Amino acid sequence: MASEIDHPESWYAATAHHLPPCPALAGTVKADVCVIGGGYTGLSAALHMAEAGLDVVLLEAARLGSGASGRNGGQIHSGQRRDQDWLESHVGLDDAKALWRLAEDAKAFLHALIARHRIDCDVRPGLIVADHKPAYVAHSHAYARRLREVYGYPHATPLSREELRALVGTDVYHGGMIDHGAGHLHPLNLALGLARAAQGAGARLFEQSRALRIEEGAKVRVVTAQGAVEADWVLECGDGLQDGLDRRVDNYVMPIANYIAATEPLGARARDIIANDAAVADSRFVVNYYRLSGDGRLLFGGGESYTRRLRPNPGAFVRPYMLRIFPQLADMRIDYGWGGILGITMTRMPFVRRLSSRVLTAAGYSGQGVMLAPYFGKLLGEAVKGQLGEFDLLERLPVPAFPGGPLMRWPLLVAGLSYYALRDRL
Repeated sequence: MASEIDHPESWYAATAHHLPPCPALAGTVKADVCVIGGGYTGLSAALHMAEAGLDVVLLEAARLGSGASGRNGGQIHSGQRRDQDWLESHVGLDDAKALWRLAEDAKAFLHALIARHRIDCDVRPGLIVADHKPAYVAHSHAYARRLREVYGYPHATPLSREELRALVGTDVYHGGMIDHGAGHLHPLNLALGLARAAQGAGARLFEQSRALRIEEGAKVRVVTAQGAVEADWVLECGDGLQDGLDRRVDNYVMPIANYIAATEPLGARARDIIANDAAVADSRFVVNYYRLSGDGRLLFGGGESYTRRLRPNPGAFVRPYMLRIFPQLADMRIDYGWGGILGITMTRMPFVRRLSSRVLTAAGYSGQGVMLAPYFGKLLGEAVKGQLGEFDLLERLPVPAFPGGPLMRWPLLVAGLSYYALRDRL
């Protein structure tokens, strides 16, 4: 049985390059910057600010990487969470192009970060977008062409039904596209690699140190159960798991739960499931996303729950979603099942804001955090140093508050998301 200081049980935790536990914060410490949250955003921010010579303290409520950064599907998508067509209609072509360039920079930054710090996280190329309705295929093919012609991105290729079927062993899809510039990785090992790098750069990392409140005065004071940090700056990087800490974020970012199951190793059958070892994400509103692990398991993500509390048997919850796509795996055992809390926004665009003159946040990645969050951590660090170019671009993103505030967002969200989930099945 895992103890409270272990990472939650998952295939990722079972195959992670673990770090020794960090101490809990005790007493009052001073720093230039206090970072709240030990996931990709916070660890990257801590790393880059420490490398720049700032004194950085990071507070993590549980274990480093134990939140969404260590439990997600590991998929590296291109672009933002909403496609370029949506962005063009909401922010205009110029900002849409700027956001595409930012996302490509984030992707390149992620790969450079992994190489520079020698992070062993099993990076592999390719991501297939699979359309579950025939009417979606024409748009996917047109979108791949538009990425090439308007955005200068040559790596997205349309797939017919037959071409997709040759790559993914199911008959439920009607076509789609493959993005050779995207990919997948081991998410927990990425987070732990960033933590090692941040420690090596001189950042002070504390675990089991949940931020309870933020007090703004001559300095910003972050209070935990057994101590406090007094700093010139605070970066709120807890995403969905910091819900309840700061209403200025809670109004815009909401936690939901998502689930993944890992089968037993498939052996020779693995290539019948995904022939080219790419990751796959389908077109459903509640996305099915899956890939093969390094040891030949199918890691399948499916299903959500709109609550802070995780389901007690996530493997059994995910299994029906998996068998709708791959009924031929009915005889395969589920060895691991786990869930995690991520942050979403109304528009599914990230919430990046100056909350006050000394408090910044980046959150609400809505499933796009593997590629974006490390880069956004760097941008937060640059903003602390007065470099606000791309930060200002992100502040312009359309991210309205949830209607009704924190009290009413839950029932309104459940009603809205349930409608879209039902529409997927029609």
